[in-house]
Amino acid sequence: MENLPFHQPGRFYRGNLHTHSTRSDGMLSPEAVIAAYRAQGYDFLTLTDHFLERFGFPVTDTRSFRDSRFTTLLGAELHAPATAAGRLWHILAVGLPLDFAPPAPDETAPTLASRAAAAGAFIGIAHPAWYTLTVEDGLSITAAHAVEVYNATAAWDNDRGDSWHFGDMLLARGRRLLAYAADDAHFAERPDAYVAWVQVRAEECSPEAILAALKAGAFYSSQGPVIEDVTLDETRVVVRCSPARGVFVTGPDERCSRELGDRLSVCELPIRQLRDAPYIRITVVDAAGRKAWTNPIWLK
Repeated sequence: MENLPFHQPGRFYRGNLHTHSTRSDGMLSPEAVIAAYRAQGYDFLTLTDHFLERFGFPVTDTRSFRDSRFTTLLGAELHAPATAAGRLWHILAVGLPLDFAPPAPDETAPTLASRAAAAGAFIGIAHPAWYTLTVEDGLSITAAHAVEVYNATAAWDNDRGDSWHFGDMLLARGRRLLAYAADDAHFAERPDAYVAWVQVRAEECSPEAILAALKAGAFYSSQGPVIEDVTLDETRVVVRCSPARGVFVTGPDERCSRELGDRLSVCELPIRQLRDAPYIRITVVDAAGRKAWTNPIWLK
């Protein structure tokens, strides 16, 4: 319950945490990317260009694009060898300093992630389903704050956009991780922009407030549906949301509680069958199949 954002001070701000520009392999300049997201009504954005030598190890400086109505967080997509499959790691770091040092030749992904976290960043395990990370891979990133449970680019690249199974496996192992959705927009041939975002609850739209709220778990993720409120006691969860076709309470195994219907907006879902589960999470699905997800809610 402690990280549910709905009754916390402030309001929700919409943002994308995973984005690329011409500073790495994106098709648009930083200025054009930010203008595009602003035009879509976003409140904040992080450019997370690939932190690789061939791109000059960029932490793209977007501070000049901040104003009273829109802000940016500095970040990068970090890389180090090697996953269990022998692939280069992809680790999202939001809130990096501009002078974050490139990795040493022998620096491992867990060490690199820990160094970024120590520098103040929110650490996400990026698109784990896309490159088939193992549970052991995930457990090794001890500095992670969150798992990227939906990635729009991955959905259109190799049909592996959804990583909730990976997230649930780590949660079932006792890792108290958050969950976020993102575009990973490159503005190439894939429709990978304005697809999935976070709604962050903060008292102001400043980099400091947004970053603190992310680390505290004061957000939910969405492809479109709005989650207005979630409350729970020992026997039920009450969800208030924009019109939905389904609302689900999911635990760490097959047990769940759900309500299906037409234009659902208030659902009372019994959770007695989940009373011994360590955590639950809530999904809202609209008539178009778009989803919104809460962070895991720890019951124990």
